[in-house]
Amino acid sequence: MDGDADLAAVAAVVAEPARARILVALGDGRELPASVLAAVAGVSASTASEHLGKLVAAGFLSVDRNGRRRNFRIAGPEIGDVLEALARVAPPEPIRSLREGTRAQALREARTCYDHLAGKLGTELMDALLERGVVADDRVTPTGLRTLASLGVDLDSIPGRRPPFRSCLDWSEKRPHAAGKLGAALAATLFDLGWIERWDSGRAVRITPAGRTGFAEAFGLTLS
Repeated sequence: MDGDADLAAVAAVVAEPARARILVALGDGRELPASVLAAVAGVSASTASEHLGKLVAAGFLSVDRNGRRRNFRIAGPEIGDVLEALARVAPPEPIRSLREGTRAQALREARTCYDHLAGKLGTELMDALLERGVVADDRVTPTGLRTLASLGVDLDSIPGRRPPFRSCLDWSEKRPHAAGKLGAALAATLFDLGWIERWDSGRAVRITPAGRTGFAEAFGLTLS
């Protein structure tokens, strides 16, 4: 018979600064090679390999091997949930430069949380989905399915046994944004439509001029 959940074992994996930086870098659901993650973590290739091995063994990351090349990604949306929950109780990192301050503000304005939208954009979009009846009572409504289809959002394009829709509490806004298959499919469509784009190589995204028009017409959102 198993005992209570061993939180200390999980905390020990995340507590190491280099491993934490790796997890944050992969928090948007992308797949990155070991060499890039070593640079992100600020450690040597051999040290990064040790950290990556521990993260895989702990179930935080999965690895794809292509010859000698290894690519890593978050093991699944449940790990993204863990990272978002930790971010809600974590203190902010100190800002040491103008670039870091600009990036921090960009993350709070709009970012990806695993494979769905978060930050101010994510929570305002969630409000619009509720107000327009796209989602209600923890489900996507028939009206919502028609609205989403008109934008090219296909929930069936998201594999796995994830729920069609669920809310995810945003760490910076302290309000929910949309997750589940809806959140993932909607974010993918918005990238494809060119309404949002990556701000840099990280999780931050920005709204394009086409996006400002599109969000206003489709969801009644006035965005800067």
